[in-house]
Amino acid sequence: MSLLVVGLSHRSAPVSVLERASLSADAKVKLLHDTLAAEPATEATVLATCNRIELYADVDKFHAGVAELSTLLAQHSGVALEELTPYLYVHYEDRAVHHLFSVACGLDSMVVGEGQILGQIKDALALGQEQHTAGRLINDLFQQALRVGKRAHSETGIDRAGQSLVTFGLEQLSMGAEVPQWAAGKRALVIGAGSMSSLAAATLARVGVAEIVVANRTAERAERLAGILVASGTGVAARAVPMASVAGELARADLVVSCTGATGLVLTADDVLAAASRGAVPDPAPLTPAESVPEYPRAEPEAAGVDGVDPGVLARLVAAAEGGRRLADAGAVRVLSAPAERDECPLGPDGRSALTGVDANSLELHGTWADQGEATAHRQPRKGARGQVDARPVRLALLDLAMPRDIDAAVHRIPGVRLVDIESLAEASADAPMAADVDAVRAIVAEEVAAFGAAQRAAHITPTVVALRAMAAEVVAMEVARLDGRLPDLDERQRAEVTQTVRRVVDKLLHAPTVRVKQLASEPGGAGYAEALRELFDLDPQTVASVSRADAADPKNDDPGRAS
Repeated sequence: MSLLVVGLSHRSAPVSVLERASLSADAKVKLLHDTLAAEPATEATVLATCNRIELYADVDKFHAGVAELSTLLAQHSGVALEELTPYLYVHYEDRAVHHLFSVACGLDSMVVGEGQILGQIKDALALGQEQHTAGRLINDLFQQALRVGKRAHSETGIDRAGQSLVTFGLEQLSMGAEVPQWAAGKRALVIGAGSMSSLAAATLARVGVAEIVVANRTAERAERLAGILVASGTGVAARAVPMASVAGELARADLVVSCTGATGLVLTADDVLAAASRGAVPDPAPLTPAESVPEYPRAEPEAAGVDGVDPGVLARLVAAAEGGRRLADAGAVRVLSAPAERDECPLGPDGRSALTGVDANSLELHGTWADQGEATAHRQPRKGARGQVDARPVRLALLDLAMPRDIDAAVHRIPGVRLVDIESLAEASADAPMAADVDAVRAIVAEEVAAFGAAQRAAHITPTVVALRAMAAEVVAMEVARLDGRLPDLDERQRAEVTQTVRRVVDKLLHAPTVRVKQLASEPGGAGYAEALRELFDLDPQTVASVSRADAADPKNDDPGRAS
């Protein structure tokens, strides 16, 4: 076994790098075929989720394999190799097996113990089988990983250590409240109809939202998901809409979950701002778009004294600053209240100087300064973030589970809007408690890795043993034919008895050595026993190779349900 995995995940790389390195469906297919076209690899598949990208391959040269797989990952992800390299990790042979089994059990997930990864591993195996890039090793490995993951969930309480990203994301959005109580009666918009979006929709129905609207580029998939939800028995109302209707549905929604394969933003800050402004925002000082702000006093141009600044925009800035509120101008949100200990702002430490006399450059400098202050605050460790409750009312809750992101990260600054995305989930899960059952799962993984390694090493010698027995059977047949020539008077009963006796003798002589050599070969360092057997019995290497090829081509090896 020469299994190699090269990849990056939420543990090794920042979300910004994972977003840029994400693979489309076409890119995954091309990556697999290019991997097999590369000299070191004989089979491969790719495991690509919202928080990991891993390329698995059977290689005949370690160093060449690492170089080739790393280069291919960079090439197909669109991130330069020199930029990607610091975030890559490499696992080989038993360590690679240990890594995948740990992933399958949810030990390496952003939310420890979540079970959705099993479906993603199954998809990775199916992709390799579809593209005919998964051979015996990849099939055996991924099928066993699925069984190990299921065993961990059935024999331990790892499920109590975590849950799906959807459930965890809803917990973050509810800000400490019980999710069913928080979600009851809400109108939800689900953007996308893939596996993650379907899981999200099913979870929303289970926790008690009143209505779910599914938007997807392929109408049939959206309609099918909506139909499943209606028939689920949860009592949720569900319907499908085209993507063109998202803007209108966004204004009606209380909760949005987005997970598409789009390479660009699905919801911009302007989209969310417009929707939040049109809805009934329970904020005592709601943000209002420029086209509907009659309540704000209009400053006269000569009073403003600011060249190039629209007087209506300036008046809203003044009104918002006087109220100490957050505001948006032309889609770029600014915070006009700064940390008291900082005094670099051109408008003063509290950001509430007489804006009517300030020039446009100073105003922009203030916006930049305030944004930097807020970014610094967001980079600080958020201890106990899961237990903190934001006192501000939330008009629109957004859960972005896509990689790269579907929703503009800037929307978190819009009043009445709360965004939870992959990055914030990673931060929150860092403080999540580990269940005691994690130790039990680690023991299962260690046991299964040892068993898998032993089985693979034993399988490596099997073709040699089969070739030895075939040679023995051929010798028996030749000797029986020779006996027929020497003793032509033997009747059929006598000939059969002699033949059976010779076969029994050969089988008994071979039984103990072949059983023992399999046992020895299954132990670490036992790879040399196959070669020793070939040398001792002068077995034809071509015969052994033909047995190996026939075994690898056996259709049973492609059956995901076959036993180990």
